[in-house]
Amino acid sequence: MNKATIFLLLFFVLAGCRNEPFVEHEIKMEKLSADCNKLNPYFRMVSNFGGERFEFERCLAIDYNKQDAKVSRQGDTVVVQLSTPASQKGLFKITLDIDSYPRYNFITIDGETFRVVPSY
Repeated sequence: MNKATIFLLLFFVLAGCRNEPFVEHEIKMEKLSADCNKLNPYFRMVSNFGGERFEFERCLAIDYNKQDAKVSRQGDTVVVQLSTPASQKGLFKITLDIDSYPRYNFITIDGETFRVVPSY
């Protein structure tokens, strides 16, 4: 009885493991200003067991919708495309949470590439 229980428990634990490559993201946006001249070029990364969080500012269309963002995986790089052409732009603070398997070493945001060095 004990061996069967242990075997079933082990089976379900291993079957529940996600082994296929994936990239998942969540974007939070906060409009800071209608003036893109106040853009702060900082880029901040925070690592935790659930993935990485990136914080930065971008000048985007006033009516930009976070569903317009495209996030994909290319080798060991996560590629994020936020920019869309627009006549009226505003300054936004972007918080981007990325969870990906296998581990990635670089993130490219609108053509700008950063090295990812987790600190856990």
